[in-house]
This record gives sequence, structure tokens and C-alpha cells, in this order.
Amino acid sequence: MKKPFAIVSKTIIAGTIAVLLPFSASQAADPLQISVLIPGKHNDNGFMEAAYRGYEKIKNELPVEATYVSDISATSDPALLTEAMRKLAAEGPDMIIAHGGQCNGPAETVSKEFPDIKFVVIQGHVKGPNLSSYVVKQEESAWLAGALAGLTTKSNVVGHISGAWPKPGLMGRAAFYDGMKHVNPDAEFVTWFTGDLDNTEINRDAAKGEINYGADVIYTMLNAGRQGVIEEIKSHNGAVRHIGNVSDWTIVDETFVGSAVADASVAILNAARDLSDGSWQPNQIEEIGLSHSDVVTLAYADDVSPEVREQISSLKDQILAGEIKIKTTYDGEEFNPATGEFVSQAFKEEPKK
Repeated sequence: MKKPFAIVSKTIIAGTIAVLLPFSASQAADPLQISVLIPGKHNDNGFMEAAYRGYEKIKNELPVEATYVSDISATSDPALLTEAMRKLAAEGPDMIIAHGGQCNGPAETVSKEFPDIKFVVIQGHVKGPNLSSYVVKQEESAWLAGALAGLTTKSNVVGHISGAWPKPGLMGRAAFYDGMKHVNPDAEFVTWFTGDLDNTEINRDAAKGEINYGADVIYTMLNAGRQGVIEEIKSHNGAVRHIGNVSDWTIVDETFVGSAVADASVAILNAARDLSDGSWQPNQIEEIGLSHSDVVTLAYADDVSPEVREQISSLKDQILAGEIKIKTTYDGEEFNPATGEFVSQAFKEEPKK
């Protein structure tokens, strides 16, 4: 096949002649365009910030052009997310990477409208002719976090607080409960979804209600709203410990006894790298789990005993060997911290997709 040529003018005394020079491949092709959709605040110290770190990795490590949008909906409203995704698609990027399981439904809808664009959902479970999901298996580190809570609680009451309830959040909560019950069948579980991952006040109130009930270890799956829980736990002068998620919170604050690390920024980079090197495939769900300990792991506070660490390490080996099957559904009641009563999950019978 003949190479394309560029026409370059060269002036000589008698006039102008045309000189034909071959383009290089890099000159001939425009860089790939990738758009990252971040539903919440990109600097929330939580799951959404992991998306922004992934965007930065794309910018720094790959020969592509990347942009991002964020702070679309604190409540992960599917209509707003669909509208934002459709707007990005209208700009014609090569790939749209949407962060979070709350983007499952919007991606299914918009990918059908724009068949020439490749779509990826991080922590998703959807796939199609131009759609795949990349998943960091946070339920695996959440299970280990549950085991840590069950082994370290003194009151035998363990709490959980999250904001929104897309499928990955529900799976993470269930896995945490499963891990807790595996090591401590007698522990009581108080769990609540506040409806907002970023609001510090309502998440602080949820922590206060769970602590008043007796919880002395609380696992949070929150974004900016986690700060309210941190402040409430701090007011109890070491009597209550905290378990974080996504990143290592034990290096942030001494109230954290552990953190269920699941670095979703790696999944974003992987999706973009697959596009860049031509290996991206539709109709796939790509998973990263505990076997990648640099991505999915349980972080410990310095004061966690060697005995507890050794026990949890053994449990991790059993998960990797397939000897422990993680349960990812929770059918129990939830604890309403405002009333102190246990209620059914009817308030979220139709979870956001």
C-alpha cells in the first residue's frame, strides 16, 4: 500500500517547486480521545477520587488525549448520569469510561445510541457490542474487613454505613457481613444507607445512631461524607474504631483499625491501555481481585495484633484457593439510626442500576 505524502513548498530562484515527503504514522493519525465520567466529586477522598487518579494515570502514562467531567449527581441520579454520558458521547471520543456501578443503566442506554464509541463501566456488570465492564473486586477486601471487625470488636456490635446502593455497594456490604459472621457468628450487625455519599451531617448522624446502639467498629463505604463519621468517632476518644474502603485510611487517621483497599484507578488505566494498544474487547467483564495484592488488599493499623493478622492472612489464602465462597447478598434488616429501629430494605426495593 502506498504511503500518504505531504506537499511542502521549497522556494528557488526560478520559482517554486513541490517536494513530496512521506508522513510518519504518528503524523498521520490523531491521538485517541478518552472521556472519563465521574458521577461525584473528583476530590472526595474516596471512590470518586480513585477515578480522578485513574484519569491522571492515563494522562501521564499513555499516548492519548483524556478529559474528565465530575460532580454530576451526589445521589447518582440515573437520569442525570445518562444525560451527562450522552453529552460526552456527542463530542465523539473513541472511548467513554464511566466510574461506578451507578453508570450501568446509563451506559447500556447510551452505548446503543452511539455504536461507534467504546464504553466501559468501572465496577459495572454490563456488556454489549461496544460495552465492557472493568471490576476491582472490592467485595474480596470487604470480606477481609468484616473478618477484622469480627475479630476486634469488644462490644460484639459492628456497624456499616454507605450512601448510595448500586450493585457494587450492596455486594460490598454483604461481603463485609459475611466475613464478620465467618469469624464471629455472635456479632450483631447494624447497617444503613444514608442516601448521600458526600453529606457529612447525615453520615455523622448515622454513625452517632449506630454508636448509641453499641457499635464499636464501623465500616464506611462513603466518599466526602466519611469525614462526618471520622469526626463522630473521634469524639469517643478511642472507644470506637473505623474501617475505611477504596484506599488505605490507616495512614490518614489513627481511628482506623483497617481499610478494605480496592484501587479502582487501576481498572480505569487498564481500560484505557487496552484501547491504546488495540487489545480492548467488547462484551467482557474484566476482574481484578486479591491475587493482585497491590490493588485489592486489607490494610491494618499498627496496633492490630500479629495473631489477628495471621488469622486473616490464612482466610485470604482460603479465598484464593476457592475454599471460602464470598456471599454477595444480604437479606437482613437494616438499622435506622434516626429511630433506633430495625426496618426492612423496602426503601430501596428498586436499587439504582
